[in-house]
Amino acid sequence: MFKFLDSISGFAHWAPRVGLASIFIYHGVTKFPVAQSMADMMGLPLPLIYLLATMEITGALLVLVGGFGPDLSTRLGALLLMPVMLGAVIMVHWGRWSFVATDTHPMGGMEFQIATLLILSYLLIRGNSVNAAPVRSVN
Repeated sequence: MFKFLDSISGFAHWAPRVGLASIFIYHGVTKFPVAQSMADMMGLPLPLIYLLATMEITGALLVLVGGFGPDLSTRLGALLLMPVMLGAVIMVHWGRWSFVATDTHPMGGMEFQIATLLILSYLLIRGNSVNAAPVRSVN
């Protein structure tokens, strides 16, 4: 079984790429029709909401394109998406580490945002390199 998993390990990078891209493309696209109400709700200027949505879509597409080889695309896409997640943590989810929405935090906790931020950090640091650091086995 492990030989089979080893044989397909070169494709494993697609799982986080596709997952991240689907999250950010969805959230980016759905911001455009509600941009004004979102800006009003968050007390932000409307152009900033459009910029945020554009960053989400562009970053997601760069992470996907990076899967076909361009290391710069992967790193730039991750770098573009990290401020989005930091903003979500700081502006919406700060102080809650719970999957449950409450009266004070109707959007729930920040586990998802932190996990997403850590995956983006990995892509930024590692890029497309599969041989960046050898793994040492314990005998």
